Amino acid sequence: MTNKKAYTIRLALYFMGLFIMTLGVSMSVKSNLGVSPVSSIPYTITCITGLEMGKATILFHAFLVIIQIIILRKAFKMKNLLQVAVGIVFGYFTTFSNYLFSFLPDVNHMGIRLAMMLVSTFIIAVGIFFYLPADIIPLAGEGVMKTISDVLHIPFNKVKVAFDVTMVIVSLIACLIALHELGSVGVGTIVAAILVGTILGVINKKFGKYRDKFMQV
Repeated sequence: MTNKKAYTIRLALYFMGLFIMTLGVSMSVKSNLGVSPVSSIPYTITCITGLEMGKATILFHAFLVIIQIIILRKAFKMKNLLQVAVGIVFGYFTTFSNYLFSFLPDVNHMGIRLAMMLVSTFIIAVGIFFYLPADIIPLAGEGVMKTISDVLHIPFNKVKVAFDVTMVIVSLIACLIALHELGSVGVGTIVAAILVGTILGVINKKFGKYRDKFMQV
């Protein structure tokens, strides 16, 4: 396979993975049991201000890139500004996914809502399964986590845990102050924080070799 064709396949898997992730996020929103940590702040912005979630996602990604610039200063690489472009794509994917799920009726049955929440974690894991190994441009969340990991010499996995916890705490405090309710944070947030990585590990173990072979043949 030529390098050009291999890159085209990786690019296709990359954008497919991003879109699948937003489908999972939108389903978690629809379940109304709390969204995943990575989307907790954008959804909090939506809950508090009424700003459409896709636009809130774009603003949050731009903010994370600014944080990288502040931390790295002259060491910041201009190519990392492409994370803003990816954030815009991710934001529009989120808008479209929310639009698709808007056709589903609101569900009050707790069993169905729990099922939706669990399915959403699986969908997010599948999205990451395709998006991450394509190794194109990281989302700004991962970009800022890598920056902190490199600068402070802390293992990436530990930074990720701290970053996710921080986003959830910020979201929780903001919702309690502004809305006097949990808002974007709920049992789904905790479940996603625990299960997404676990599910991703299982999927990688069973299907990772086929994905990698497809990208490299």
